[in-house]
Amino acid sequence: MPFDYSRTDRINEQVKRNLAQIIREKLKDPRVSMISILDAEVSKDLKHAKIYFDTLHEETIDDCLEGLKRASGFLRRELGHTLTLRSTPELTFFYDDTEKKANALSALIDKAIASDNNTPSPD
Repeated sequence: MPFDYSRTDRINEQVKRNLAQIIREKLKDPRVSMISILDAEVSKDLKHAKIYFDTLHEETIDDCLEGLKRASGFLRRELGHTLTLRSTPELTFFYDDTEKKANALSALIDKAIASDNNTPSPD
């Protein structure tokens, strides 16, 4: 019976979960605080991983990204201890502002609906 959930999808979820735990429990860099790992995309050859994150403090995005880049070697080593892969993927971090854009778009739609409800319809 074939899996409906491919191996790379399972590895993506495991990398995402383990990396979030490592950052929360073992990373001591004060620049990297209050972040959440949104997604992990591991390449088919399992050599590279794109890690998408978001932070609660929008003013610290650049510092947070710099801290994650500086700690990528440490994070890769710690991730290698938790994964059962032949090689641990190289980590590249990206800030993901999709949720912020989605909230702004939702607010715009709500505003448009409210203005349509307030205008009288021509008969």
